[in-house]
Amino acid sequence: MASLVSTRLILNSIKPASLLRNRSIATASVKCKDLRDAPIIEPKAAILPDEVAHDKQIEEGYITIDSPVDISKVTGVPEEHIKSRRVHIFQTVKNAMQSGTDNVGQWSMQFETRERWENPLMGWASTGDPLSNMSIQFRSKDDAIDFCEKNGWQWFLEAEKEVKPKVKSYGFNFSWNKRTRVSTK
Repeated sequence: MASLVSTRLILNSIKPASLLRNRSIATASVKCKDLRDAPIIEPKAAILPDEVAHDKQIEEGYITIDSPVDISKVTGVPEEHIKSRRVHIFQTVKNAMQSGTDNVGQWSMQFETRERWENPLMGWASTGDPLSNMSIQFRSKDDAIDFCEKNGWQWFLEAEKEVKPKVKSYGFNFSWNKRTRVSTK
């Protein structure tokens, strides 16, 4: 009601010449003259209660599952490749072409080989197993074991081999009691 009265006062104060020119008049500023800021709506009131509960669950952290996770039914791999397979988990060895040992701490996973046959025409080795050439690398053996258990594969672990570094010195090349010294005579 107050807004109607204020618009009438404004319209009466406008010169009649401006009305003849068909100018439009905005009344939104008159209606909201007492409001300095936009009205604040509480976020929980605008969201449905189910969405609020879901958002709180996501914010709290991870969803915990008591039973072990088995994703073998979702992956699409045929069952004969899952149930009867064993996975070999081992630590990768140093490549013969490299001299350093900095990048050899990874763990690899390979499937046991199944039946292979030789092509009589070309002599190629063939197999009907799609998983035979798959090799996956992991940062730790625990990651590899968790991956195998999620997929439902039986696994066996090759024991870690610790390499003891040899004590070497440039002076050993010239020692008198070793066979490394070569005589020139």
